[in-house]
Amino acid sequence: MHPDSFLVIGGSGFLGRHIVDALVARGDAVAVFDIVQRYHDTPFYPGDISDQAQVSDAIKKSGATCIIHTASPTAGLQDPALYWKVNVDGTKAVIAAAKENNVPKLVYTSSAGVVFNGQDLIHVDERIPIPEKPLDAYNESKAKAEELVLAANGTDGLLTVALRPAGIFGPGDRQAVPGFAKVLKEGRSHFQIGDNTNLFDWTYVGNVAYAHVLAADKLVPQPPSTTDMVAEALDTALPSIDLTTGQQRVPTSLARPLGPYVERLENADDIIAAFEGPYKPERPVLRARFDQLSDSALDRAGKDPLTVAGQVFFITNGEPVYFWDFPRRLWRMLAPDSYPARDPFVLPKSVGFAVATLAEWWGWLSGREPTFTRFRVTFTCVHRWHNIEKARRVLGYEPQVGLEEGMRRTVEWWKAEEAKSST
Repeated sequence: MHPDSFLVIGGSGFLGRHIVDALVARGDAVAVFDIVQRYHDTPFYPGDISDQAQVSDAIKKSGATCIIHTASPTAGLQDPALYWKVNVDGTKAVIAAAKENNVPKLVYTSSAGVVFNGQDLIHVDERIPIPEKPLDAYNESKAKAEELVLAANGTDGLLTVALRPAGIFGPGDRQAVPGFAKVLKEGRSHFQIGDNTNLFDWTYVGNVAYAHVLAADKLVPQPPSTTDMVAEALDTALPSIDLTTGQQRVPTSLARPLGPYVERLENADDIIAAFEGPYKPERPVLRARFDQLSDSALDRAGKDPLTVAGQVFFITNGEPVYFWDFPRRLWRMLAPDSYPARDPFVLPKSVGFAVATLAEWWGWLSGREPTFTRFRVTFTCVHRWHNIEKARRVLGYEPQVGLEEGMRRTVEWWKAEEAKSST
């Protein structure tokens, strides 16, 4: 296949920059469209994403055959109009400009938050509906943009796909990690809201970038999948995700350490080699009718299960952890000699809601934006983790960097940034 020429919209941003780096590293032609230029190693086209003419001009000049659209204001802003302008009107302009210039591929960065309504999300897959009442303006606009992108699939020669990453962190992060670092610096790292029994998905930014590149590569017209192709892709066991925990092997009669023996077995070398070599699970996948990749579910969906175009995919590290375990590990990495300074002070969820309500009322009366809100209490106390089997089987996605290693790289970057700012 002829290699694509990529235009990364939002390529100066956190995720966008990592996608640019991933494409450059493998030798692809890459250009960036954004409102601000932070890097100077790729062609750059400044412009307003909501202006179709400006987007179209960048497409023409870059010669793009694939658009990766990551642009969005950060979550948590009190400006619904800005979210709508960039995420909805901007996405409309991108789709129209892509069609105008006969661009065949569009990869859109959605968000796992589009399905979050404040309630627990436990191992949910892509069938979960988007709530009728959005949680906030950010997720409402992202959900609408995702809808537009998927509706455009197959029209005027354009193929589209949407990815839903969850809890992105890593070098360049300007939200999660700086927020946790600020809590540590202000001496508030001993406070805990909730009982810390809720699992949460954090995803290293490099893994999210990798998923976007995979989606772009697989966003091509393809013949209908045969029965054999579907069986090979869906009915074989997936290996465990153990980048952080390490591989844990269960000894069997044919793959195990020898242990003490009187007479060495004739096939001892084979037994040892099987145990120490790469592990490939051999048990077939047994699917219940509630599984999204079961025969009955696929029949109801009425789609080729191996098609990428027109689909959404959750993207995570596949390593959900208890919510407070993540910042505590970060804090220990950031301040190994001083953290923890004291035992955690645990505030029950119900008490947290009451305090947050008072804080919001005081903020309204005083005209100051409260830092402790009911949304933050909800965010820290609910289960939010997602099933990524579809991405693993259809995109071929596997996390490349484990949670622990991703945190190490992030802390290394953060300390370097702090050192720069102090000189």
